[in-house]
Amino acid sequence: MTNERRAVGAYGERLAERHLLAQGFELVDRNWRCADGEIDLILRDGDDLVFCEVKTRRGETFGTPAEAIGPAKVTRLRRLAAHWFTANPERAREVRFDVVAVLLQRRGAARIDHLRSAF
Repeated sequence: MTNERRAVGAYGERLAERHLLAQGFELVDRNWRCADGEIDLILRDGDDLVFCEVKTRRGETFGTPAEAIGPAKVTRLRRLAAHWFTANPERAREVRFDVVAVLLQRRGAARIDHLRSAF
């Protein structure tokens, strides 16, 4: 991955985090890593624990940001969440997997779509 793509992704994650915190979510962990990969954001939404994948794009030539999350990515995120629970003593009433799709605009603010229980 190029430095430019990394920077775009990091920027999108910061926008997504700011958006979710403004909605009342509480940040638990950011960019949690293990040998199998990374979870972008882990948050609390009341008593629920939310594992959040952030996808950022500069355009829709190759589809919307959310369309970049296929079955293999869903399987991987579920496996990563299980690893996270093994490493952390957190409890939650419900566990949810959300997606925040960030579409950067040529001018003006980015478009942010929060998809709850996306998978």
